Amino acid sequence: MRASPGTQGAHAPHIPLVVAVHGWMLSGRLWDPLRPCLAPTWNLWCPDLPGFGECPRPRDLQPNLASYGRWLASAAQRQAQGRSIVLMGHSLGGSVALHAAPLLGSQLAAMVQIGSGGGVYQPRPFARLRRGGTTFLQLRPRWLGPWAAQSPWRGPLMAETRAARGLLATSTHRGAVRQLPMLTAALMVPSLWIVGERDRVMEPRYVRHLASFAPDHRVELMARGGHLPMCEQPLLLAELLMGWFVGIGLDSEPGVGPLGQAGAVGGT
Repeated sequence: MRASPGTQGAHAPHIPLVVAVHGWMLSGRLWDPLRPCLAPTWNLWCPDLPGFGECPRPRDLQPNLASYGRWLASAAQRQAQGRSIVLMGHSLGGSVALHAAPLLGSQLAAMVQIGSGGGVYQPRPFARLRRGGTTFLQLRPRWLGPWAAQSPWRGPLMAETRAARGLLATSTHRGAVRQLPMLTAALMVPSLWIVGERDRVMEPRYVRHLASFAPDHRVELMARGGHLPMCEQPLLLAELLMGWFVGIGLDSEPGVGPLGQAGAVGGT
């Protein structure tokens, strides 16, 4: 697993570890522009999901959302070393985070979803998405990967084919799509849902739809934002995150539980 800079340090034990989960065909480097905007208070850990970036996929890790959710929960708990955890997923990474959430129990302090929504099964659009993704995997110039080793865009060139194809297929399966609202409804922590008003990969209406199942949620629409706000508008994204963290009490003093204050329930 690729170790992100700043994963260890003198962070207060009552401040949760923010675990940032990248989307399909990307890597943990996607979050690099956001990291300095949250420092020094918030410790951001951005792992490469197995089969993506620099993290190989173990043979016993199946390329589906449930398996990746179990991997994420276990890896996050090891990294947190007893601290509370905030899961922050982007796009498909948000679905992985939803699968990991119930496995963290009381260690989970909050959930953030960025450009992640759905819960509505659409046979034809999903079929087109699978065909397009398969075509890309077949035609991508993988030989360019080593030349882009330090780039966040290395992921699409070097991602393991079986992991990429498996996650795409299983995440667009009827059962997986219909499971998302149930996982969202089961969240026992405050959740923040962020989407760009110009996001064409995950349109705001689908984010609002899935967020509506969460008992304690807030939706934020980023003006002029697209699908990658951590790259396009990192300062604005950091402001939204830090303001929400404070609002739900995640900056509380030792001895005051991070969930002592209810998160704001709302929408845009």
